[in-house]
Parts: sequence; C-alpha cells; structure tokens
Amino acid sequence: MKVVIDNKVGTAYHVDTDYFSYPSNRSEPTMTMTYSGTTALITGASSGLGAEFARQFAARGAGLVLVARRADRMEELAKELRSKHGVTVTVLPMDLGRPGVGKELFEEVSSRGITVDTLINNAGFGTHSPFVEEEPDVIASEIALNVAALVDITRSFLPGLLTSGTGALVNVASTAAFQPIPGMAVYGATKAFVLSFTEAVAHETKDSGLNVLALCPGATSTEFFDVVGSQSAAAGRMQSSEQVVGTALKALDRKGTPGSVVSGWANRIAAGFAQRLPRAVTVAIAARAVQD
Repeated sequence: MKVVIDNKVGTAYHVDTDYFSYPSNRSEPTMTMTYSGTTALITGASSGLGAEFARQFAARGAGLVLVARRADRMEELAKELRSKHGVTVTVLPMDLGRPGVGKELFEEVSSRGITVDTLINNAGFGTHSPFVEEEPDVIASEIALNVAALVDITRSFLPGLLTSGTGALVNVASTAAFQPIPGMAVYGATKAFVLSFTEAVAHETKDSGLNVLALCPGATSTEFFDVVGSQSAAAGRMQSSEQVVGTALKALDRKGTPGSVVSGWANRIAAGFAQRLPRAVTVAIAARAVQD
C-alpha cells in the first residue's frame, strides 16, 4: 500500500489566465480583498498548499494561526512571514486526526485570546492502491482526518466565523470529488464528502457576511507524488500551489463567491464531463487515469 500526503509546492503564475469556478459566473465584479486586522487559521500549514495559503493571506495583512504536526517547518514559515509582512503568527503543533480535535483546537485558540475570522481546512492525506490491499488503521486515519476532523473543526469555529463576518471558510476538496476513483477509492470518497458538505454549508450561510468555498485542485506539483513514488496518480495538467491558492483567493474576491471552485481550465472541463457522462464511463476513465 502506498500512502500519499496532500502537500502542494510549485512556482508562481498569473491567476487571471487560469481561473474558473464551478459553476462559473464571470460577469460578477471582483476586488482584491484585504484581511488586515483579521486572523486566519490554517490546518496542514507546514508545507504545500497550507504554507502557500499562509503566505498569501499574510501578504493581504492577516494574522495567522498555523496548525500541523511538524513544528519546525511551521516555525520557519512563521519567522519568514513575521519578517516579511509584520503579521502576528501563532504556531500550534497538533495531530488533527483524533476524536474531539475541533473542540480542543477551539479551546486552545480561545485560551490565547485569539479570534479566528477565516478558517482554511487544508490538512488531509490519501492512499493509492486497491482498496482490498489497504490497511484498516490507515483507512480509519484517512477518514478521520479528511472528513471527521474537517467537520468537527468547522462546527467548532463556524459560530465565531459567522459573528465576525469579515473572513472566509475554505475547505480543500479535490477534482477527485467529481467521480469515484478506483485505486484511490477512500481518498476520492472523502473529497466528494468535503465538496458536498461545503456547498451545503455555503447555501445555509449565504445570507451572512461569511464567504464559504470548497477548493478543488487537480494534480499539483507536490510531495504527494514523491511519497507515491510514481506520477500515476497525477491526472490532468499539473499546477503549482501558487496557482491553486490564487484561484481560491480570486473566488473569495468575487462579490458572489461560488460554493465551489475548480482550479485550472483543463480540470474544470474534466469535472464538467464527469458530471455529464454516464457514471460507468467516468469510473472507467478515472481508473485508467490513476493506474500504475
């Protein structure tokens, strides 16, 4: 069995050339949101997408709470962002795959006198092998982190996010959410849950000042594929973390933030086809796309 982690790294780009939402509404006006005077809590913040979210939110003036297991990497990132942007950065080393972690994290943040205005649920990992070959304890950990922790943390912080009304809730899903993925069955299912859950919460809170977004990246230059030891799980055009996070911020800048956004035009086209083709066809295509 191969275990892969959702850590994305890459190079910069110009987001306007590759931004699409699902569904897309290009007619709505955009503006660059400032997050000065607010605080963003980011899970999985030690590298990849989490670290890039931290950089881009710090660049817009947000204070940060970084949460992940690797304290040393977060401390290095915190030092960089304090120096470059003059923002407050709090580092909280924590294993998020445990029951009750939402309440624990909320109480820890509150005890430090921190009010969270933006929550970015980025932590997660996946497996790449036939389901029958996967270890039960790894499967349980995957579901606990990708689904249970995300829901628990969201529920714990959502009342405060709604009261603040100045930030956002971003849950990182995947283009894997749009169809079953043989060979990555549990991972794809967890991301389908994240997409469905987030779009529902977005509708429930649409009359508040909170922007709620499910971010769906496709293949991204990442440690994900280094850990797999193969590019076989990478389906579609490769993006960088700057591109993916730039897509999320572009969506949040819109007057009418969509409930979900797919990063990259090719990924958006693929997601659209997955919604329209017969289910058996999309499953067969996905199986071929990620096979060894």
